[in-house]
Amino acid sequence: MKDIRLEIDKALSSLSSDAVSTLEPAVRRAQQTLADGTCEGNDFLGWLHLPSTISEELLTDIKTTAATLRQNCDTIVVAGIGGSYLGAKAIIEALSNSFEWLKAGGERPAVLFAGNNISEDYLAELSDLLRTRRFGIINISKSGTTTETALAFRLLRAQCVAQRGADEARKVIVAITDARKGAARTTADKEGYKSFVIPDNVGGRFSVLTPVGLLPIACAGFDIDALIEGARRMEQQADAPGGIIEQYAAVRNALYRSGKKIEILANYHPKLHYLGEWWKQLFGESEGKDGKGIFTAAVDLTTDLHSMGQWIQDAERTIFETVISVETPRYSLLVPHDDENLDGLNFLEGQHVDHVNKMAELGTQLAHADGGVPCLRLVLPCLDEYSLGQFIYFMERACGISGLVLGVNPFNQPGVEAYKKNMFALLGKPGYEAESAAIRQRLGE
Repeated sequence: MKDIRLEIDKALSSLSSDAVSTLEPAVRRAQQTLADGTCEGNDFLGWLHLPSTISEELLTDIKTTAATLRQNCDTIVVAGIGGSYLGAKAIIEALSNSFEWLKAGGERPAVLFAGNNISEDYLAELSDLLRTRRFGIINISKSGTTTETALAFRLLRAQCVAQRGADEARKVIVAITDARKGAARTTADKEGYKSFVIPDNVGGRFSVLTPVGLLPIACAGFDIDALIEGARRMEQQADAPGGIIEQYAAVRNALYRSGKKIEILANYHPKLHYLGEWWKQLFGESEGKDGKGIFTAAVDLTTDLHSMGQWIQDAERTIFETVISVETPRYSLLVPHDDENLDGLNFLEGQHVDHVNKMAELGTQLAHADGGVPCLRLVLPCLDEYSLGQFIYFMERACGISGLVLGVNPFNQPGVEAYKKNMFALLGKPGYEAESAAIRQRLGE
């Protein structure tokens, strides 16, 4: 199988000749501290060798559980937020037929997501849809008390029990949670739900290759063995000095130091939208702290060339671009002949649509480079489980290295708690009485 590859020439041309080489010692030190487990945040390095250490027993258990859910459900709702849903959704969207949800009697159950917002309308519409569905639930939460997910699970669980009865509901509700503690663990043990463990040393945004991501992906009918194999292949390459993971980490840090504060992840394939969303969380939550960090944004091209294209081309030159390019499409579709040729497209007659897309991609990269936007390009041979497994591990490892080179702990997220404290105080949650009084006084002022 082909491996993913990285092209950096259009980024290096905007940097001084020694900008990247100057960072190579820092990159190697970051690699060594990851390998030794001596870096800051080293209690969250469980993802580092996950592809090579995941057991066949666990994979078999995940596939067996997925088969049970698929047999008993036409719809599976994944309740989770952040890393507890973005990775699974990204892989499922990338591998799925874009219009499969419109097809009646499809082979795969619909995999839907909840617990990632607090929208009453969304939850009400989901509940209405599920009234006619044989649905099951995968509840993903270490604590079981994360507001968005806990609220959705409370509603979904009540509806599942009401529609299917307690005994049948028990067969189609799965918990992915802490091994020993927390509300979700207590509920799973009390009710007898099938459960999987979120490893203590794996943070949510690095959890795609744990049951957090693997069970929903398997439920959607995709090959988690190939996904793991791709990640394992990338793990084997990760320690090589000067390899593509180190190159990416070094170049993006060099660009940051040169004043490029925003990284735009661009794709030319609509199936990759949520891969961009996963990437934004991975790097944004890992690097955005201590007054530092590259701002992560994502665009879907060529669609967004007709909206954000003007800004990327001509706005403040504080950005660089990383393009995900899919080398070989899944299908073949040729541009037909038209006798009238009113649209002027007969010059493309007989060409693959993907050729047009690739020329749009190349033309855009050249235009952006001419406009002062350094461009990197990450090429996936095709959209399959193996390539996506490589991509996931590539980005996870690069993120760890890049954050350490930046000088932050890439494995914590202290800023995430700020909104929660204010929300709990405003809602009058028990234990937040002092905060409630303080915030009321503040709002009164």
